[in-house]
Amino acid sequence: MCTLIDKYNVPGPRYTSYPTVPYWDVNGFSGKHWKAAIKECFEASQEEGISVYIHLPFCESMCTFCGCHKRITKRHEVEVPYINSIIKEWSLYRELFGKRPLIKELHLGGGTPTFFSPENLTKLINGIFRFAHKAPNAELSFEGHPNNTTKAHLQALYNVGFRRVCFGVQDYNPDVQVAINRIQPFERVKYVTELARGIGYTSIGHDLIYGLPFQTVEDVKNSIVHTNELRPDRIAFYSYAHVPWRKGNGQRGYRNEDLPSPKDKKLQYEIGKQWLTAMSYKDIGMDHFAVGSDSLYHAAKNGTLHRNFMGYTASKTALLIGLGASSISDSWHAFAQNVKSIEEYQHLVDHDIIPVYRGHLLTEEDKLVRKHILNLMCHFETSWEIAQTHHLDFQHILDHLSELEADGLLSLGVNSIKVTEKGRPFIRNIGMAFDLKLQRNKPETRLFSMTV
Repeated sequence: MCTLIDKYNVPGPRYTSYPTVPYWDVNGFSGKHWKAAIKECFEASQEEGISVYIHLPFCESMCTFCGCHKRITKRHEVEVPYINSIIKEWSLYRELFGKRPLIKELHLGGGTPTFFSPENLTKLINGIFRFAHKAPNAELSFEGHPNNTTKAHLQALYNVGFRRVCFGVQDYNPDVQVAINRIQPFERVKYVTELARGIGYTSIGHDLIYGLPFQTVEDVKNSIVHTNELRPDRIAFYSYAHVPWRKGNGQRGYRNEDLPSPKDKKLQYEIGKQWLTAMSYKDIGMDHFAVGSDSLYHAAKNGTLHRNFMGYTASKTALLIGLGASSISDSWHAFAQNVKSIEEYQHLVDHDIIPVYRGHLLTEEDKLVRKHILNLMCHFETSWEIAQTHHLDFQHILDHLSELEADGLLSLGVNSIKVTEKGRPFIRNIGMAFDLKLQRNKPETRLFSMTV
């Protein structure tokens, strides 16, 4: 008998954007289009403010589970030139704005942001805000590696306005840590968590991953029990994305038999979710949990939760500027990605060129599909007007939704969808029912990780 896992465990996007990057119309995009989209969006959303994502790609060692763009090096002399390039890239965008931007959200991602010295991180943030306003309720956050995040890092970033930090934990089993090349005992995570809390950080997050090589259900339970001892405000409980075909990651060293089976991986998720819920963490959306006092929970409760290239956020801005090599920006009506090579990125910026190399201009159909997928990812429901059905191939979408409804994953109204509790683990599959680009042009090679 075919189970839901067998049926729905297929390659699928995580929908931090729509259209997804492999389906961008790069031939219809140009730097001129991108500049026009930025100016239009900025002028229309000055009161709302903007978000800024800064990609800091350097790491001292390779975590083999990671699929991010990164550069492995122990040469810290790379810090200052890279920061200077980011500040220069920011100046190119500010010239387009024509006015001081209001920054509502800023996030440092990687790579390993704490690869950089506290002094250089301070220089970076001061360089961003020297010609920008900080919103009164601005959220500044960074990803911290427990092994190299020091008191000086935490204090320096706190002094320039950071109040949220997320520590990558993944799993506490030593054998799993060896397999993913991320050795960090519980005592180290406890130390930096308590250090951050003592300094005054008001939102501390921990990232956990299920589906890792050699990981068992007992490992997941153990990691959650240890995490609960520290009571972080947010927990990201991610599914390991096995994408060994992507350049630059260490996943090629894993054999399929080293990984939990789809059935076992699904069990890890279900048990993990049960335990987190029993420990009074609220289920926010795909992969995310938070305590009742955290802004992410309030956003989910109030219907203001948003999802973009940074993942789930507590507030929405139409304009997201991505700075640094490989960063992706979003002007709501267009996407653009920077070149991935650090050397090429720095060369372009040095020559006063905004370093994007590909992008996509959203069509009216794209915008409608994006709206529904965002609603599903953030609120587990969506609805539409009859008039919208003339702009989308709704019969095709409804055919897919009817099958999902028959399997008990959603409830289909006259002009609405509501995801059931049973359907939440399959939210990516439900989003795929609206993904007309994916359905019209199914990939011949693997592009995405498995949905389960």
